[in-house]
Amino acid sequence: MRIGVDLGGTKIEIVALSVDRSEIARRRIATPAGDYDGTVAAVAALVRSVEADTGQRATVGIGSPGAIVPTTGLLRNSNSVVLNGKPLKRDIESALGREIRIANDANCFALSEAVDGAGAAASVVFGVILGTGVGGGIVVGRKVVAGHNNIAGEWGHNPLPWPHPGELPGPPCYCRKRGCIETFLSGPGFAADFAKRTGHELAAREIAAAAARGDGEARNALTVYEDRLARGLAHVVNLLDPDVIVLGGGLSNIARLYDNVPALIARYAISTPVDVRLVKAAHGDSSGVRGAAWLW
Repeated sequence: MRIGVDLGGTKIEIVALSVDRSEIARRRIATPAGDYDGTVAAVAALVRSVEADTGQRATVGIGSPGAIVPTTGLLRNSNSVVLNGKPLKRDIESALGREIRIANDANCFALSEAVDGAGAAASVVFGVILGTGVGGGIVVGRKVVAGHNNIAGEWGHNPLPWPHPGELPGPPCYCRKRGCIETFLSGPGFAADFAKRTGHELAAREIAAAAARGDGEARNALTVYEDRLARGLAHVVNLLDPDVIVLGGGLSNIARLYDNVPALIARYAISTPVDVRLVKAAHGDSSGVRGAAWLW
């Protein structure tokens, strides 16, 4: 049995999978807000509870925002800031009394989709999370490419490519820079840009719904969003040239992205024509936690 844990800023989800990838158990609890020790204890308690109920001992993989610094073992670059600077892997291993594996949540998402999801037949998969933040993960030959510094795939903290004058210097990012892709393409970033342009405060899903109803301001906002997404992904195509790009997160549910963005990527990429598939995640919100289980 393999256990995967998706450690998010607002919820912790756990899934237990058999070797044939069928689901044995699944649970979700709220993340102890701002409480590092409580978060470690909650993860350990979930694992022990699932193992007790199934009567099986499992391998444990965890997906978390940010990445472990190889030289120190401390977590960094997490938008769940209470985790930053903490020895998360060591502390959970101590609480459970066994080795665990931990990876960036976007890497887990990409791995799940590459193993048996929307990118299952592809050699090179780039997984994108468009949600509260913007993450990315690279899988080659069904293996995560984490990189020497454990930061491979972090496209969300590159600057938005080919910026227009009105996009400079860009919104401030929690990483202490300005104009990161995440500040434009995350759900909160999209909503903030819409409010700036229109004076109307709507959540990203509300903007998408209004666009679907034919609202002109919302449709224009999505056109701008698609162009920015294409610019960001064109950089990925130029560097990585993936077979497939899989979208996850809340904004991946916007159907028109899959119709409009591929042609825009071709406009910005170095080579034309560009043959890259842009697809929605097959496992939806479950991809991250399933990918964490497949770290073993």
